[in-house]
Amino acid sequence: MARGVKTPWLSTLLVAALIGGAGYAALFLAPAERTMGLIQRIFYFHVPSAWAGFVAFGITFVACIAYLVKRAPKWDWLAVSAAEMGVVFFTVVLVTGPIWAKPVWGIWWTWDARLTSTFVLWVLYLSYLVLRTLVGDAERRAVVSAVFGVFAFLDVPLVYLSIWFWRTQHPQPVIGGGGMDRHMWPPFLLCWAALLGVMVLLLRQRYRLEALRHEVQEISLTADFAASQGGFSPVPRGGSRVPSLKGAAR
Repeated sequence: MARGVKTPWLSTLLVAALIGGAGYAALFLAPAERTMGLIQRIFYFHVPSAWAGFVAFGITFVACIAYLVKRAPKWDWLAVSAAEMGVVFFTVVLVTGPIWAKPVWGIWWTWDARLTSTFVLWVLYLSYLVLRTLVGDAERRAVVSAVFGVFAFLDVPLVYLSIWFWRTQHPQPVIGGGGMDRHMWPPFLLCWAALLGVMVLLLRQRYRLEALRHEVQEISLTADFAASQGGFSPVPRGGSRVPSLKGAAR
């Protein structure tokens, strides 16, 4: 297997163990909520998914700013990779939320401040990904995407603070508001750690894919240029190395 697509087996096994432990803790060890009953256990996957998505969008925000400052392609690769992870996790949020809401509220969806701002956040980052497919030039695409990525992040604090700013159908703060039983905290934090682990694994592989895609494009351009000059040299002089995600954090 090529070095660029190796699977981190030890990390994968660790995350798999975290997922198994988190699922068991959420379904069997966490105390049952007195008013909602079993359906409340979806909380242990719904809220950690949102928090993992916030982390992913935060990485996109930082990477977009870093690209605008340094213009290094690796930051653009990190930004789009993290944005995709955030969209995935917020898709989970938007699916699990109505499943939880129907038996508790009696409705699948209501356009209150928290739900509407969350949906807008998901649409913004989905638009970010679509925007990237509409700009052909790589450098221009990276600049436009970075500017849009910084703008899209403005909705993240709005989503988080919406239940403090407005009276909504969504319950008032449980985490941070002192409303969660202390026995619920360990399963909740374990679920969040498991989902963060999943996000990191997927982000690493997605980043490597974006880096390899960039390398293939460079080789293709070099080959086209060489062919137009009457020769053929598919590999740039000196070779090409795909940077690691670890290097992008520097």
